[in-house]
Amino acid sequence: MIRLVGIDVDGTLIGSSGRVDPRVWRAAERARAAGIHLALCSGRPAFGVALDYARKLEADGWHIFQNGASILNLENGQSHSVPLPPACVKTLIAQAREIGEVLELYSDDKYVTESTSAWAEAHATILGVPFEARPFESLEGPIVRAQWLLSGEKAAQAMTGPHPGLEMAQSSSPMMLDTRFVGITREGVSKGSAMRSVAAEYGVDLQDVMYVGDSGNDLSALKIVGCPIAMANADAAVIEAAKHTVGHVDVGGLAEALQLAIASASGRGPVC
Repeated sequence: MIRLVGIDVDGTLIGSSGRVDPRVWRAAERARAAGIHLALCSGRPAFGVALDYARKLEADGWHIFQNGASILNLENGQSHSVPLPPACVKTLIAQAREIGEVLELYSDDKYVTESTSAWAEAHATILGVPFEARPFESLEGPIVRAQWLLSGEKAAQAMTGPHPGLEMAQSSSPMMLDTRFVGITREGVSKGSAMRSVAAEYGVDLQDVMYVGDSGNDLSALKIVGCPIAMANADAAVIEAAKHTVGHVDVGGLAEALQLAIASASGRGPVC
């Protein structure tokens, strides 16, 4: 019986239009009415449109941002966020200034980039915040995640080799098809670890959790839940890890997944 659904954003909740299919919101309302918790589980930060999506899914619930580095309760502000090691942040800043690639640093509720490139500006638009390049050192609060914006070839290179003390996860957005996002969190921090935390907060066994995703940064969550679901537009590795594949994001495939969860919660048979 599905009692909690983890929902990725880019490529799952939103597609190439940059908007959520109305069928998805209607299915989300039915899922909540059936007693199912809905948790956003995104690489995006807890501000801008991602925060709006989380509030619309479950205004007083637990949600996951920053690939699991930010775990927030929207009702009481409780946080299980995990900061990056300061030495790692210092090294990343030096690398960005040396090679000139787009690096973003994130706290729980703010971010900064020094880049003035078109990619950096386009990503601010997707995040739903004004674009302003400023020094990395101007970001206040613990830094919980770093992110490179790279070409596919450079992203593959960034993912190789040892990364002691860190977790690396690659993702994409249907609104920036020429860009790969390489997220960096502290070792042991991932969407999977965050879904464990949220399930524990709700007292839900992982076998009663559905997760819906499409990219490499969703794999850690897909591998631990009882009902892993892939979007039709998902990476090959995601489809292989899933027990069920629903429709493409641009035709509201997430609504199909939520309907499967509702059927399970209503006792009309197992989903996975």
